[in-house]
Amino acid sequence: MDQKEIIKFLNKLGRSADRNIVIVDFANVDKWEKSLGWPIGLKKLGQLVKHISQGKKFLRRFYYGEDYGPKDKSTKLSKWSARILNDAKMSGFEVISKRVKYIPNQDYASGYVMKCNLDIEMAIDLIKEKNNYDKAIIFSGDGDLACVAKLLVEDFGKEVFFFGARDHVGKELIDARSAKMISEILFVEDFEYRLNLKRNP
Repeated sequence: MDQKEIIKFLNKLGRSADRNIVIVDFANVDKWEKSLGWPIGLKKLGQLVKHISQGKKFLRRFYYGEDYGPKDKSTKLSKWSARILNDAKMSGFEVISKRVKYIPNQDYASGYVMKCNLDIEMAIDLIKEKNNYDKAIIFSGDGDLACVAKLLVEDFGKEVFFFGARDHVGKELIDARSAKMISEILFVEDFEYRLNLKRNP
């Protein structure tokens, strides 16, 4: 998409902003930075999301794993995790989170594998809130979400859009778009002028 196409697309979504739900899978979004070569700032992301989902805050949903470190009884968030959560709340998101698990694994220098998957929570919320929206805009390239997209379209008559980085979109999502289960897959590279902190003061 060029900038004119982006403006046209955002304006179209903006006309139904009070009936759009936005799902941000931040663990997935955070991985895009390496391939993009620039950070997706939460403030900029929040501004973009507010343009396409307005009104009820619970329609702008931010899913994130809280990192308390490897000690099970720790109650102190890491500085990075605390900052992300604060920035998400300040950017107008409803935050849905759960604790990151540290799984012992000697194949890694840290001695642990970190795991926190919120796919089920996202799927449940999309179904639970089905009467409150017509369009779902999902910031994730996770192919596992193709299943819930198919359900939303076939059983509830919703429109589903995905935002992803070109190197981070699962084959299942590409196939779902071909099968008309996903209306469109948008690539964040095309939205750089709105999301890149280095280019937006």
